Amino acid sequence: MPELPDIVVYIEALEPRILNQPLERVRVASPFLLRTATPPLQAVEGESVRELRRVGKRIAIGLQNDLWLVLHLMIAGRLHWSKRGVKLTPKRALAAMDFPQGSLLLTEAGSQRRASLHVVQGDEGLRDLDPGGLEVLTADFDSFAARRASGNHTLKRALTDPRLFSGIGNAYSDEILHRAQLSPVTLTQRLGRDDIARLQHAVRSVLVEWTDRLRADAQGGFPENVTAFREEMAVHGKYGKPCPRCGTKVQRIRYANNETNYCPKCQTGGRLLADRALSRLMKQDWPRTLEELESLKKRG
Repeated sequence: MPELPDIVVYIEALEPRILNQPLERVRVASPFLLRTATPPLQAVEGESVRELRRVGKRIAIGLQNDLWLVLHLMIAGRLHWSKRGVKLTPKRALAAMDFPQGSLLLTEAGSQRRASLHVVQGDEGLRDLDPGGLEVLTADFDSFAARRASGNHTLKRALTDPRLFSGIGNAYSDEILHRAQLSPVTLTQRLGRDDIARLQHAVRSVLVEWTDRLRADAQGGFPENVTAFREEMAVHGKYGKPCPRCGTKVQRIRYANNETNYCPKCQTGGRLLADRALSRLMKQDWPRTLEELESLKKRG
């Protein structure tokens, strides 16, 4: 799922292309994409773009007459800048927005249609789509600490909850927790002041560094290689590969369509976190340490 760094770079690429330009036409190919009926989609056609905003992991395009188009790319949605009037190809293309200089094409890989488009009126309509997460790059320490303590969740869950923290998803939460050297299953209310400070610093440094990386990768063009898995990442998507800090093999917790990646030595004191699927099968035989895991592999 595109997260804060990806959304920021998307917006920066869109601004010189569509700001102050009229939105000539919106073409929707997927009946599942548009999630609102009032105002009608046709109301935005012919109106000029006056502003772009990030709302959590959403891209909000503000137009004249106080109208907003709000895109949520979800997991597999991606944006592309194409020639004006680009054809909507079957299966992947969901919609296109035509501007004088080109067309903004929305695609989604896979068969599930999760990406969404809303048309809303005014700031109030925009606020209704905002989950309310704290803006982590501008929040002070007390605000960050208070939001962390508003519930008692695992750090992984808290960081990826859009109602708690804005713009962080599965990929960058792994990188943040590795940078902070904190376990993904530590409960938020068990953090001391030093832990909280380390976590906040990791949040800011990881998100700023990756925004800068993605901005440099785009080289002033439109970002076309938006992915949650990047070679330079420390642990996310790196199961079985060496931790860049200590060389220990990166481990994972798998659940549903996602997995959490972490370094046992740097983050959990050498303890292996139970992978739900495997631990159900192995029960009491589930290895507790890396040494036990390697021993099991040798016996297998």
